[in-house]
Amino acid sequence: MKLDIYNHVWPPLFVEHLRRGGSEHPLLKRVLKFQNLYDMDARRRLMDRYDGYCQVLSMAGPPIEDFGPPDKSPEFARVANDGMAELCRRYPDRFPGFIASLPMNNPQAAVTEIGRAIDELGACGVQIFSNVLGRPLDEPEFFPIFEATAARDLPIWLHPIRPASFADYPTETKSKYEIWFMFGWPYETSAAMARLVFSGLFDKLPDIKVIAHHMGAMLPFFAERLSTGYDELGSRSPGEGYEALLASMKKRPVDYFRMFHADTALFGARAATLCGLDFFGADQCLFATDFPFDPEGGELFVRDTIRVLDSLAIPETDRGKLYQANARRLLKLSC
Repeated sequence: MKLDIYNHVWPPLFVEHLRRGGSEHPLLKRVLKFQNLYDMDARRRLMDRYDGYCQVLSMAGPPIEDFGPPDKSPEFARVANDGMAELCRRYPDRFPGFIASLPMNNPQAAVTEIGRAIDELGACGVQIFSNVLGRPLDEPEFFPIFEATAARDLPIWLHPIRPASFADYPTETKSKYEIWFMFGWPYETSAAMARLVFSGLFDKLPDIKVIAHHMGAMLPFFAERLSTGYDELGSRSPGEGYEALLASMKKRPVDYFRMFHADTALFGARAATLCGLDFFGADQCLFATDFPFDPEGGELFVRDTIRVLDSLAIPETDRGKLYQANARRLLKLSC
């Protein structure tokens, strides 16, 4: 079995909710161009081409908080999670689990939804994005969300988000040439990971599990820069008090970064896959594809990710960990 733990879906129930007037989000038209995102018959036909290929479902962006203000977003989260739970019940052979979506602009409602989605619907964990409408994840208001998920010993999936309105330069009002996506998203993931590390998250919740999308973004490639640079935290920032923060940490900063889990959604990049495995280790990495956001409606990413993983000169036990064993353990799957 190959358990794809980071792919995306818009459940038909959620699409129907939007079409009934719940929202006319500008991305709706673009998202619906990807048939395999919402048409489960088409999706399963493609999946059937790959023996033993299953998906743990997660909502495609934008984040739930983009769909409405704090008094409205919880409804969108409930509809999304109900829709994904229904897909798992209907097609258990293909979708053995799902990741809950949260209304992050309403943290109290998000904690409530964690309980409902995991305890009642059977979600395998929760998905959050790298910022909440521009707010960093280490703001104290969001800590109960991490705490509630960690208490259930299930992972948090960390997905990047950065719109074109995040300009490349202070003199401009928007990002050009889709730089916000191509380079901004990996930066967003990496920046969010750093904020979580230096907020003391892993000391406060030492058993927390966070899966950073796209093989931990920039971390593996910049491993040595990260290692040596953060060993001198504060030397470049006089007056910030970072030296005291560094002295208070129980581990080297790089060792906290290695506590994240990562996925193989690298679009078939073999060198990047090896780089990530070297940084995080086989026990911390999980098979994922980012289905269906490729020119072939998902097949390109599935095919090329499997091709890369099958080509690696690694022990078969490690390959098994990547494809399914790590997912079964972290997500507590019985399939």
